[in-house]
Amino acid sequence: MNERARHWQYDELPGVDLLRARYVRKTFVRHTHENFVIAAIADGVEVFHHPGGDQYAGAGALALVNPDTPHTGRAGVPEGWRYGAVYPPADVVAEIAAETTGLRGTPGFVSPVVDDPYAARLVHQVLRAADEGNALAADTLLRAAVTRLLRLNGGPMPPREVRTAGARIAARARDVLEERMARPPTLERLATGLGTSPFALLRAFRDTYGMPPHAWLTDARVRRARRLLDAGTTPSEAAVAVGFTDQPHLNRHFSRMVGVPPGAYQRERKNVQDLR
Repeated sequence: MNERARHWQYDELPGVDLLRARYVRKTFVRHTHENFVIAAIADGVEVFHHPGGDQYAGAGALALVNPDTPHTGRAGVPEGWRYGAVYPPADVVAEIAAETTGLRGTPGFVSPVVDDPYAARLVHQVLRAADEGNALAADTLLRAAVTRLLRLNGGPMPPREVRTAGARIAARARDVLEERMARPPTLERLATGLGTSPFALLRAFRDTYGMPPHAWLTDARVRRARRLLDAGTTPSEAAVAVGFTDQPHLNRHFSRMVGVPPGAYQRERKNVQDLR
């Protein structure tokens, strides 16, 4: 069974990424998204590791991931899984929550899997409307889907204040890696510069961000590469700019986190710009 995927944007849904895919052998490594993930499973089963353990989402269910939450993804059955997903920004979800729910604070999803075929159909209808260029329907259906899911499974996300000494060290390490993304220090040099030991830093970083520093750095590089590709930078130039050795290196990590190669990702962006 062939794998296929399309990752694109619709100009009338600003900032919202869209995905339609079928995967069989595909494995998503641990990564995060700046936006929410609302993935509606059409058939098959997706398994994804989420804080708390492996989660299983079958046909009619939705996989829900809050921003900046580390997670993975793979097939849960031999035939893989087919799904459609929307990735609304946090400010869009907050706006919808304020208008249509009684949620207070920063809204998010409580459970990572919700079995609700009606909401799943709404997500697939958003993608169909975007394909057809029906702006009114796409916007309306997206708001209806987010509202329903927030009412079924919404709650305030916990505050992200840095409270412990370990978390503060991890945040400082993250800032260094962000600044020196193209040429990061070794773990030992990073720890020494922060006045701690490598294993203490490793433990603090994993506890704070859900992954070790090297995995976080790869995730951050792919995020920055996406922004460069959106701005028109070529994949080969983006690869070097964010610290990958070459474009194949970027291709491998990009595909394992975004779901499509950087060239295909950028072509869809260019198609949207050409239609403006």
